[in-house]
Amino acid sequence: MATYNLTINGKSKQVDVDPGTPMLWVLRDYLDLVGTKFGCGIAQCGACTIHLDGNAVRSCQLPVSAAQDAEITTIEGLSENGDHPVQEAWKEHDVPQCGYCQAGQIMTASALLKSNPNPSDEEIENAMNGNICRCGTYTRIKAAVKTASQNL
Repeated sequence: MATYNLTINGKSKQVDVDPGTPMLWVLRDYLDLVGTKFGCGIAQCGACTIHLDGNAVRSCQLPVSAAQDAEITTIEGLSENGDHPVQEAWKEHDVPQCGYCQAGQIMTASALLKSNPNPSDEEIENAMNGNICRCGTYTRIKAAVKTASQNL
């Protein structure tokens, strides 16, 4: 066990965990931030996506030891009232069906728009590739990302 000082959603947090503990489980089990979902555990589905220094990363394969000096943002920290332009666009386009993948989808989309505020269709598809939606709402996801880009 080791003590890690983390900055999560703008707040300092301290956890005592094994250095190899994935951030997903630190967030969910130690800090009660359960918006980040477990999907596959092998960084292939995107349900566990968070921001690490503004970049979308898969938290199921990110050891806590690699996140100590970084700014971490979870879906809970994306906006105080759930009114980030991506979240608003998700509602406008009625993206979620089952909703399970949505936190990861939103985190990936918001990281894309932060680095590229006006992405092309191809850039959206490339950025969102690998975020799996079991319900197949990919067309609505792309439309929501385009709408959010106009509302940033």
